[in-house]
Amino acid sequence: MKAVNIHPTGVEFRPDSRRVVVRPFIPADPSLIDHTIQRALSLSEEQTDGQLEHLGVDFAARHIDLDQSWLRHFEKVRPHIPGGQELSERRKLFIGALFSGEYALESAALFNPSIVPCPDQSGVAEGDLRFIMSLRATGEGHISSIEFRAGVIHADHTVEMEKATPFVTLSTVNPNPTFHKATFTHKLNEMGLENPWSESVLAPLGKSFTLDELDASIEPAAARESVPPSHEIVRTMECMHWLAESNYEIHFKSSTAVSERIISPISPNESNGIEDARFVRFVDNDGSVLYYATYTAYNGRVILPQLIETTDFLNFRVRTLNGLAAQNKGMALFPRRVGGRYAMISRQDDENILLMFSDNPHFWSNPEILLRPEQPWEFVKLGNCGSPLETEAGWLVLTHGVGPMREYCIGAMLLDLEDPSKVTGRLRSPLLRSEGAAREGYVPNVVYSCGALIHNGRLILPYGLSDSASAIVTVELSELLAELRK
Repeated sequence: MKAVNIHPTGVEFRPDSRRVVVRPFIPADPSLIDHTIQRALSLSEEQTDGQLEHLGVDFAARHIDLDQSWLRHFEKVRPHIPGGQELSERRKLFIGALFSGEYALESAALFNPSIVPCPDQSGVAEGDLRFIMSLRATGEGHISSIEFRAGVIHADHTVEMEKATPFVTLSTVNPNPTFHKATFTHKLNEMGLENPWSESVLAPLGKSFTLDELDASIEPAAARESVPPSHEIVRTMECMHWLAESNYEIHFKSSTAVSERIISPISPNESNGIEDARFVRFVDNDGSVLYYATYTAYNGRVILPQLIETTDFLNFRVRTLNGLAAQNKGMALFPRRVGGRYAMISRQDDENILLMFSDNPHFWSNPEILLRPEQPWEFVKLGNCGSPLETEAGWLVLTHGVGPMREYCIGAMLLDLEDPSKVTGRLRSPLLRSEGAAREGYVPNVVYSCGALIHNGRLILPYGLSDSASAIVTVELSELLAELRK
């Protein structure tokens, strides 16, 4: 008999390969683009119309604003139109379709969820809580995006999910985001790019500047070089662009359903995926609320922790994290300041759970080890399963431990409310482990969560099943705290 009882809710999330987005399908070889366009221009207007009618029958019902996607992709290849000739709207659509393709963004997996209270609780019955859940969706090429679902936890702890629509919608990217000079400069220095040339680029800019203003300052600085620019200058220029592209803003229309909103890779440093977002509802000292999420950006070679900020889950700001401690996976922010400072748990050394504090949520350094592996089921490594949860007994932190045969289990520890560097309790046995059919999946023997919440005396715990699907269980909070206090 387990010391802590697990209560299934019957809610599961399985990948659905029918949920597809339209993304660019443009060859890297410019000659192939030219050849495709030449063949498209060889058709008459009537033939072009016929092709578009067939495409409409096959694809229009699978997407929202399909024509807009085709026109956006046409603009990407417009410079290849011979002589810059003006084309009819229908021919633009057909050429855009030639350079488009469907991508089933959750065809492989839908896993590693986190859950937070929804910003809008209007119309919710007394004792109920509306929530938003993020999930890691993985498709072709093992490229991950962030999806969302919405639902209600009722007073009796039953969970009711809003039905996901068959559509998914990519965000609109702000083409000219704003940057804070102090933060931008700090990150450049951290990257070892503090030099006279970068200083000459930044000097004319104000305390805040746009991407267009940065480009306008880079161009004359490059032109001032009387000889071909040195390797250092070229690298600095490239890295300044890379850093700017890694900080962006995206938006969704208010009419877009929660399940239709997709945050897909945009910047070069996340070209191979956005992984394991840990969302947290952060309440500042003045009572203001901001939702943060740390996630792992992956470009196929290295990983980089990033930070998402939103107030409404419609408008998102994505920022790089700065400081020597902004590395490795599993950074999770506390839901409020502790002792007047921001606090974060993390795993910089890929083995232990660490704790750090900061006066700025974008800068992190000086982590200290909080917890080391102790039990056999966590001998290989320890990490967190999302942000700490505040209880009257202390900060409840869900953990993941990796043990023999690379089995991932979910555990828990308790930290002192005023001084979270003090561990006041921890489970000796896993709270949750993969059992039965849940063991089988893309990566066997794994249970993993990126964030839970507490409602009406229950821990509401969504978790991933073997990197394939997700489920939700609940745990009586009093039982869990009693076990942690032993």
